[in-house]
Parts: sequence; structure tokens; C-alpha cells
Amino acid sequence: MTAHPAARPTQAVVLAGGQGSRLRPYTDDRPKPMVEIPGTGTPIIGHQLAWLAAEGVTDAVVSCGHLAEVLQDWLDATELPLRVTTVVETEPLGRGGGLKYAAASLPRDDEPWYATNGDIWTRFSLREMADFHHERDADATLALARPRIPWGAVETDRFGHVLDFIEAPPSPYLINAGVYVFSAAFTKMLPDRGDHERTTFPRLARERRLAGWQIPQGAYWRAIDTAKDLTEAAKELASGKQES
Repeated sequence: MTAHPAARPTQAVVLAGGQGSRLRPYTDDRPKPMVEIPGTGTPIIGHQLAWLAAEGVTDAVVSCGHLAEVLQDWLDATELPLRVTTVVETEPLGRGGGLKYAAASLPRDDEPWYATNGDIWTRFSLREMADFHHERDADATLALARPRIPWGAVETDRFGHVLDFIEAPPSPYLINAGVYVFSAAFTKMLPDRGDHERTTFPRLARERRLAGWQIPQGAYWRAIDTAKDLTEAAKELASGKQES
């Protein structure tokens, strides 16, 4: 069963308040989502907003924190493909509290919404993820990725003979990819303060109200956490492994 287009979110929250200490010196004068992917001339959040708009999002709330004014100035000066408002936490609320605070500024509180971490650069069909969320009648759906292990793997037989060397194989485990679909009712389930991944998510999982949607094989996904991630993203862009 495919969701009616009206059931697909048209609003989103982008969490862009992190300090990005592992990306220094890039983040000495700008927040993490304002770091540019080499070769594109566009900050991470610019790619995110373009992707959200292409997937049918008309309104986004950007939650700012570290060096918020730098991000706000860029948003004000840039022609954007969707309506964007910003919120700034006046005191630390934790990940769940921050998400709830930002969601309060969404224009339609009776409709579902997307959320994404501000350091994710990805391209996949949010519409397909929203349809999966609708079909499972979930309150929250996580995008799941299978990143490549950064080390080479060694394959052996049961006698200990080395059979093969595998460069950067896919992880055997799925991880939280930092992109979500939430029902309208989910907002009230978030804590005012604290981490929803330790409170709300476990409770929903026990109730079978939390779904996990695997990003399709071949779709591009990368979390930009370190300078090495920037370098790898630039190489992948040059090789055509992902769309800018």
C-alpha cells in the first residue's frame, strides 16, 4: 500500500546546533552545517535544503546553536528553494528537548514531519520512506544506513588460511542514519529536556511503534564528522558516486 501524497510530510526540522569540534579548524568560525563540501561551493545545509525541497518539503525549521548568527546570515542572504525559519535554544535542552522546541515552530502541527541531523549529506527518496512509515502506521521511522568499515577486512577459512583482502567492506550492522519521519502525534511524546533516543525511542520500540527503513543499496549517504569525511565526500563527488 502506498501512502496518499497528502500523507507525505511537507515540513521538516534540521538540527544544526552542533559545535563540530572534530571538524576544526573548519568550525572555528562557522557552525558544522556551514562547512562546504570541497568542489561544490555550497555548505552542507545548502545541499540538505535543496534535497528536502526536491522531495516535496515546502517549510523547514532550522535549529541553530553554535555560531547561530553565521548560519542565519547565510540563510538570509541565499535564495532558498523553500521557506525557512530558525530557532535558537537559549539553554541546552538535550537532543530530544531541542527537537521538540524546534518542532513547535513547524507551520502545521497536525501533519507529519521529517527531521534530519545537520551534518548528513545524502540522496534517497524521502517519499518512499514516508510511504513505508505510513504503511507501518508508525509514530517514528528511522532511516538506516550500512556504512563502509574504514579498515580493510581479512577473510580466512576455518583452518586460519587467509583467503582474501576486502577493502572497506560494508558494516554487518545497520546504523541510525540521522534522517527521520515523525507522525504529528510524535511531537508531544518528546521530552522537554533530555535525549529522546534514551526515552521516547525505546518506549516506541517496545510498543512496535518505531520503524526502521533501510536506505536502498546504491543510494548515497555520508555523515560529515571529520576532515577526512570532507575529503572522501569530495572524492566521491569527483568520481560521480553521488549527486550534488
